[in-house]
Amino acid sequence: MVMKKRKIAKITGLLLAAVLLTGCFAGCSSEDKNELIIGITYFAPMNYMEDGELTGFETEFAKAVCEKLGMTPKFQEIKWESKETELNGNAIDCIWNGMTIDDERKETMQISVPYMRNKQVAVVLKENAEKYKDLTNLEGVTVVAEAKSAGETVATTDETFKDASYTPVDAQSKALLEVKSKTAEICLVDYVLTIGSIGEGTDYEDLVVLEKDFAPEEYGIAFKKGNTELCDKVNQAIQELADEGRLQEIAAKYKLEDLLLVQPSK
Repeated sequence: MVMKKRKIAKITGLLLAAVLLTGCFAGCSSEDKNELIIGITYFAPMNYMEDGELTGFETEFAKAVCEKLGMTPKFQEIKWESKETELNGNAIDCIWNGMTIDDERKETMQISVPYMRNKQVAVVLKENAEKYKDLTNLEGVTVVAEAKSAGETVATTDETFKDASYTPVDAQSKALLEVKSKTAEICLVDYVLTIGSIGEGTDYEDLVVLEKDFAPEEYGIAFKKGNTELCDKVNQAIQELADEGRLQEIAAKYKLEDLLLVQPSK
């Protein structure tokens, strides 16, 4: 009888341990394991591959913050349209990839201090620049933007494009490619993407940014709603980097220093 009770107790203990372990894997953040899983998509100059290595402003920025926090960054590619699902499902700890701050995202995510200005711009082939310079008479014109992006919001809500034919794509880089390959006439992308990506000596030197701007915006880092502890630590690290001049140095490397919002506190 004693042996039977011991056996039952042992089984109960194992089941309890299994439940606790499962709960930890489902709910424990990367703070617990000293690793920060960062959700990204690839677009220069923020996160991109060069000579087989991940680089870019956001990449270096995140590494510098993680160094301050004593954490190890782990960059994980995600689909932009499913970013919140990845975040809420604990597949990633944060979205750090030129994410526009808006009221809806403030409601559903914990967002850092805004650290960079941005805006949406229209890009066309150079040969079509004169034709579309005023962005009028767009009936039947194909416009593309990344799904669930600020560019998509402009394409679907701005009166300028009410008569155009909108098609979503899965990445901003794909939007540029659609215009380059003439399967779309206009793409709406982040201004920061065009810095260094369009113009002489680039893969898209046959494209041009039109002068009309849309949707001034600010970038922030998104964490799971309620994770104020990690968000506050990151905010503090960002300010320290600005105070030391390191944030400005990283931004200058990618020609983004004029867009920084976080300034030295002294």
